[in-house]
Amino acid sequence: MTESRKAHIISHTHWDREWYLPYEKHHVRLIQLMDQLLETMEKDAEYRYFFLDGQTIILEDYLQVRPEKKEQLEKLIHDGRIQIGPWYILQDAFLTSSEANVRNMQIGHQDAESYGTISKIGYFPDTFGLVGQTPQLMLQSGIDNAFFGRGVKPTGFNNTVSDGDFESSFSELIWEGPDGSKVLGILFANWYSNGNEVPVDEEEAKAYWERKLADAEKYASTEQLLYMNGCDHQPIQCDLPEAIQTAEKIHPDTEFVHSNFEDYLVDVKKSLSKDLSSVQGELRSQRTDGWGTLVNTASARVYLKQMNQTGQSILEKVAEPLASFASLVGQEYPHHLFTYAWKTLMQNHPHDSICGCSVDEVHREMVTRFDKSRHVAETIIDDSKKAIAEAVDTTSFAKYGDDAVPFVVFNTTGWKRSGTVSVELDAERLYFRDGYSLKETSQRMKDIDLSERMVVDNEGNTVAFTIEDLGLQFGYDLPDDKFRQPYMCRRVKLTFEAKDIAALGIQTYALVKGSASAAADSLITGERTLENANLKVELATDGSFTLTDKRNGQVFRDLGVYENTGDIGNEYMFKQPEGEETLTTKGLDAKIRIVEDTPFRASLEVIHEWEIPASADTMLDEEQRELIYYPYRKTQRSQEMIVLSIRTLISLNREGKGVEIEASFNNQAKDHRLRALFPTDLETATHRVDSMFEIVQRNNVPAKEWENPSNTAHQQAFVDVSRDGAGLTVANLGLNEYEVLRDGRNTIAVTLLRAVGELGDWGYFPTPEAQCLGESTVRMEVIPHSGDGMASGAYAEAYQFQIPWTVSQTGIHEGSVTPNASVFQWESNELAFSSLKVSRKSGDLMLRWFNMGGAPVELALQSNLSGAQAYKSTILEIPGELQPFNGEGEYSLPVKPYEIITVGVKA
Repeated sequence: MTESRKAHIISHTHWDREWYLPYEKHHVRLIQLMDQLLETMEKDAEYRYFFLDGQTIILEDYLQVRPEKKEQLEKLIHDGRIQIGPWYILQDAFLTSSEANVRNMQIGHQDAESYGTISKIGYFPDTFGLVGQTPQLMLQSGIDNAFFGRGVKPTGFNNTVSDGDFESSFSELIWEGPDGSKVLGILFANWYSNGNEVPVDEEEAKAYWERKLADAEKYASTEQLLYMNGCDHQPIQCDLPEAIQTAEKIHPDTEFVHSNFEDYLVDVKKSLSKDLSSVQGELRSQRTDGWGTLVNTASARVYLKQMNQTGQSILEKVAEPLASFASLVGQEYPHHLFTYAWKTLMQNHPHDSICGCSVDEVHREMVTRFDKSRHVAETIIDDSKKAIAEAVDTTSFAKYGDDAVPFVVFNTTGWKRSGTVSVELDAERLYFRDGYSLKETSQRMKDIDLSERMVVDNEGNTVAFTIEDLGLQFGYDLPDDKFRQPYMCRRVKLTFEAKDIAALGIQTYALVKGSASAAADSLITGERTLENANLKVELATDGSFTLTDKRNGQVFRDLGVYENTGDIGNEYMFKQPEGEETLTTKGLDAKIRIVEDTPFRASLEVIHEWEIPASADTMLDEEQRELIYYPYRKTQRSQEMIVLSIRTLISLNREGKGVEIEASFNNQAKDHRLRALFPTDLETATHRVDSMFEIVQRNNVPAKEWENPSNTAHQQAFVDVSRDGAGLTVANLGLNEYEVLRDGRNTIAVTLLRAVGELGDWGYFPTPEAQCLGESTVRMEVIPHSGDGMASGAYAEAYQFQIPWTVSQTGIHEGSVTPNASVFQWESNELAFSSLKVSRKSGDLMLRWFNMGGAPVELALQSNLSGAQAYKSTILEIPGELQPFNGEGEYSLPVKPYEIITVGVKA
């Protein structure tokens, strides 16, 4: 290196809100750290900068306890000494939805803006792998860089030369997303603590800097060397200015500065001269031995992932679009409630939280947060759907009499939708305010005759349905202008088929008196066979099934076999005992019976009574306490056996494009993993997986460096194995781990449960609740297709599987909304709809899609909003140049391959 060598020392603390200690214990330590930071900065002007870990939630957590420090904190931030943002929290991107990552950036910016400054640093210090669309998200946020510690293997330019893909000669590299977006990547090749605890003592400093300078120079492509002064929950180094003076004395050829990321980036960009390595797409430590990837956090405490999937879906795919439409009929969009609900949900999104790799107390508190966020979302949904339903013209049902019960079905997905819908309706109510005695009220409700009823749509067409009498029920209204209004009612549950409801649209129905037409043919065509126009499902005696795609003749066999293995790893990583024989339900006779046979859906019940080992043997406890690294453990499974009873419902809808599977079980075994297997028998070297704003292609066989027998990976909505002419997509709800097995059949294996008893990582932290004892229910859909998941609609089906139907009972009234309305229309096989919300800044409707494919397409958006204008925006919802919808009510926009496109509509 030359005499211009410069050591940038950046003070920080990586703050896991909760991990090996419960949240409040970490919280107390955070208060102590922040008190010390503010005191040090006030006393010592030479302690110049501190980076607050890229997450604004630290400010909330601190001021919650220290509100009197806000003015002092604001001044230090305003003066540029404390850098904040751009995120609200440091999330795990693979386990949080596309829109959750966007809300994280939006709310982080929103919070940082209130302090007058935002740190435009793409900060991912300890993220467990990075999704491929990160560069595009950064550039759309005004960030041209990404600092990260995992996913790329550093080789060192003077040691070995990288051979491309996911290796880099230097700590500086170019990271390119699938759409071509490029950012400057800064790899923490020596980790984000390589400048920790700098000595003040001269002798100690000599040894320290001799080692540290050599370590950094091994990877740096310029004379600008980065030293991260801090680590996990690290208290600040108050004597750092003195330590820097010592370093300058020892190494007069080097400039040592207490720096910040912005200044470091300016100097690096000025100094770049060598050709940097370029990496493309997602960073999952592909060029490593596979043992330390932390990928199995995707299956630790599966119940958390399921609650997260529910919470995300109802916020972004139900509450936000419904509230957007409600705003068009006069209801205020509740920005404040959405911010609160999203923040509460995102407090569960840090990697040590959503990954399920913390102590038990942490994850108990997460369950409460999930519930709190969901309750707010459900309240927004209830208010919004009621406002919309009351604006729908339901007068077409008046001809059926006063006892007609209209209800509105909402399709909040981005595709036309058909499917089975269930709704509870009050056939009749009597309010306490009307003066009836309880006895009289109850009797009148019991006397209601529910026979001779039918379901009709607004055009009078009858709809096949089933009705279940739920009997006498208590209910209440909470009016905006009155005290609560209790009532007694006769409640029924309707289940019926909704058909061809437009994307982001509604269809109105009513339960009325009358006789329905004759039912359609049964979907049960044999003792163990289900069949509709598209698919045929034949169950074997062991509960596995053969699926025939009648559209192309492709047959998939042995689907739905369960697999069980031991797991002697930890919350971070799976480890099967050496030499263990994997157990499956193949050949295990099951009890099979018909449990549903309606004109619109049929279901078969499969029950397995399966003996599996009760736990690992006693050696596991010893190896855990001795901190034996999990790949080297010799533990085997216990000889004691226990029964795992699995109840599986296999269902087929009349209009269904896939087979729905619901499996319930009461786990009482420990130290094991349960998976569902779906052999594809399709010859292909790659598969596709839903990730953040991308359907990413991955290799079935890992890189040559990979030693781990397991090659599990992350998914969000689905995984797909396809070749020309045929494909199989397996969708899931909150089951984020899968593997395409190297078994000669390209079997898709989806993890349903992973039960372990310790946290892992740097010490021994028992986590008995991670054994996940008790009841579990999982849901999947198996979707065969023609080989092109986009063109066939299989991917759209998988995305719709994530989103619940929404229904609202209403009355007979006039309204400004037609009974089968949709505000926006578009047609595209390539564009996946992601969100509809109202911008906090502009009040405009914001719609987002992403291009699933590698070819440019055109978005032709139509709207019936009078005088509407539109513009192209970014994920930060910055208004652009307005263009009117043309004479046909259409706004057109080209979309590049893999582009994330946001459109603002000013109504």
